Amino acid sequence: MDTGIRTDRIEAVREIVSGMLEQVPDVSLRASGYVHIFGVADACVLLAMKRDEDIELAAVAGYLHDIATYTTGISADHARRGAGMARSILSRTGLFSEEEIKTVFSAIFYHSNKKEIHGPLDEILKDADVMQHCLFDPGYVSKKDRERFEGLCEEFGL
Repeated sequence: MDTGIRTDRIEAVREIVSGMLEQVPDVSLRASGYVHIFGVADACVLLAMKRDEDIELAAVAGYLHDIATYTTGISADHARRGAGMARSILSRTGLFSEEEIKTVFSAIFYHSNKKEIHGPLDEILKDADVMQHCLFDPGYVSKKDRERFEGLCEEFGL
């Protein structure tokens, strides 16, 4: 069955991210990076499937969204810094068009701004980020994520 999804592009990004995480010297930060980044990428795929959006770009955005935080250990301004890193990484692969890179850049750039509404992929990444946090610790939903989490529960009939 041909789904039209280029898994080679997803796998290339996953390998790059894994390689970058392997270099993180702090074992706890590295482990947290794998759990969060891979969990968000999975949630991005699920949401993209449900919303009939681009599954590949959703997965790629998920894998790259917090790369700045986990590779530097610094979370300040990570969305902007991560968007720039993602642009560079995707350009170097030669597998993505400039338009696709701009779409992923936007999603990563805006993913911390959960109060405003942006493009479809931007919203998928924001929601996937919230989803992963809430699924990782189901007993705790932060005040800032509550509204989005409630919307996700409604969307999934929970």
